[in-house]
Amino acid sequence: MATKPTILTHEGLLMLEQELETLKTVKRREIAEKIKAALSFGDLSENSEYDEAKNEQGLIEARIAEIERTLKNVKIVDEDELSTETINIGNRVKIKDVEMNEVLEMRIVGSKEVDPEQNKISDESPIGRALIGGKVGDIVQVAAPMGSIDFEIIEIAK
Repeated sequence: MATKPTILTHEGLLMLEQELETLKTVKRREIAEKIKAALSFGDLSENSEYDEAKNEQGLIEARIAEIERTLKNVKIVDEDELSTETINIGNRVKIKDVEMNEVLEMRIVGSKEVDPEQNKISDESPIGRALIGGKVGDIVQVAAPMGSIDFEIIEIAK
């Protein structure tokens, strides 16, 4: 079975590549130093510094492997080809909560790029799924824990 490609914007690809480089160079070196220092404390059977450093090393190596797997099966969104007619991954959108009359701005991104603080939401999130394929003027309904929320699509940008 073929694996589903990871969809990234160009910005998301650069961020993952930078994180991978940092993990491979800076973080690996830092962990090696921590392990070396912990080994100098002697008996490993009761050496919590050594255990902690080894655990951290495992987490870093797992993250490196995850990023490498992602980068092997990535599909980049060509932002020059993005339409402003219908919403897709990579688009910036303005939507209005119909009931609350509140305008929200966000960018639809692949699941590996999600960053709520930067208003980047996944195409797989309830709002993202509802918006994909929508056009300006459309009212989309999003299922929420407290019931459904209606959003009007106000603007679609690249």
